[in-house]
Amino acid sequence: MHIGGDPIMYTRNSTSPKKFGRPTFARKAKPHFNNSKSSFKRGSGASYRKGGANKRSRGERIDFSRFIKKGTQIEEKAYVSKHSFADFPFNPQLHKNIERAGYTNPRPIQDQAMHAIIEGRDVFGMANTGTGKTAAFLLPLIEKISKTKGQNKRETVLIMAPTRELALQIESDFKNLAFGFGMFSVACVGGLPIMKQIREIKMGVSFVIGTPGRLRDLIEKKVLDLSTCHSVVLDEADRMLDMGFRDDMVYIIGKTPKENRQTLFFSATLSSDIKKLTELYLVNPIFISVISGETAKNIDQDVIRYRGNDERIEKLHEVLKKDGSDKVLIFREMKHSVDTLAKELAHMGFKVGGIHGDKRSRERIRILDSFKRDHINVLIATDVAARGLDIPDVTHVINFDVPQTYDTYVHRIGRTGRSGKKGNAITFVPA
Repeated sequence: MHIGGDPIMYTRNSTSPKKFGRPTFARKAKPHFNNSKSSFKRGSGASYRKGGANKRSRGERIDFSRFIKKGTQIEEKAYVSKHSFADFPFNPQLHKNIERAGYTNPRPIQDQAMHAIIEGRDVFGMANTGTGKTAAFLLPLIEKISKTKGQNKRETVLIMAPTRELALQIESDFKNLAFGFGMFSVACVGGLPIMKQIREIKMGVSFVIGTPGRLRDLIEKKVLDLSTCHSVVLDEADRMLDMGFRDDMVYIIGKTPKENRQTLFFSATLSSDIKKLTELYLVNPIFISVISGETAKNIDQDVIRYRGNDERIEKLHEVLKKDGSDKVLIFREMKHSVDTLAKELAHMGFKVGGIHGDKRSRERIRILDSFKRDHINVLIATDVAARGLDIPDVTHVINFDVPQTYDTYVHRIGRTGRSGKKGNAITFVPA
């Protein structure tokens, strides 16, 4: 999706937290996976608070030495896939769309997951961000729906994603891959006009792609009927739990048929809460893990120690002025902190934009587009941008605030050092 226009520097918005309740789960039989990596060990559930989960408790401290690691420049080795795209029994039109999208050889998650999805199996896929998960589930599901359309059956696919940006990106990929099939989709996300989404649903869609909050709103308004939804995808499921969407996820899945439902979970981590969801919803699933390690070997990771906020700003200025700091993504914990830092850097002369959950969707999309197109070279964000977004050629990720968990750190710095390129990750820590 392309939104043009001049970059927006900053906008002051409210920062009131969204409240989420604590859901409960019924006990179900533990799933059995078909390889040794899949054994689940029971652990304590995540501690949920307002606005999300897995936050550091008072006094808990992350070992800052984990943020220091010398990167090694490596060339990305081509994955030797067991299959080619031609091996998958897709419609000729879908093969044309795959070729037009520039896909050559299947990436690991695609190579290992697509046959299982085509066969109708439940799948739990673990993969780092930016590894091709979207195509891994879209291609088989487009093929599946194309066959049901030919049989005059009414069936829909539900895809849940944690953020508006990821949901819109998935819909954009769907439109490219489903070209020529006469299939329609709707992106059900907050911040964009709900009446337009209602009209599209009433006109008839094959793919419903959205965030949990807006999906639940549409179900409760009796606009979205999931009784014909026999394919459910949870993309970045761990992130949705981190953001406090567990209640909504359970409610929404509960509106889909229990019988003959294919459920696909994709996640970068395997927390105790993710395990509970798999116990509830996956039936004899195939477990696939293509996790390549905690952090990419080609990311140079370091810390900068500071005393006081003035020194922190001064040292950030030094980093941004260095040669090679061409495209910088800065993470902050609080929404108002994003706006404050954006103002300070704009005052210093940097081309900067900021995004967080209180900004309107259209504004967030436009700022992201400006960053991708190099109209601005510094983007400041809360963790709304930490997962699922493919932003090319980010040279530096800067944690201006120490992340709440090491998992969050890993997901943040995964925005740099992509496709075998050298990346840099810097974390500011108090001296």
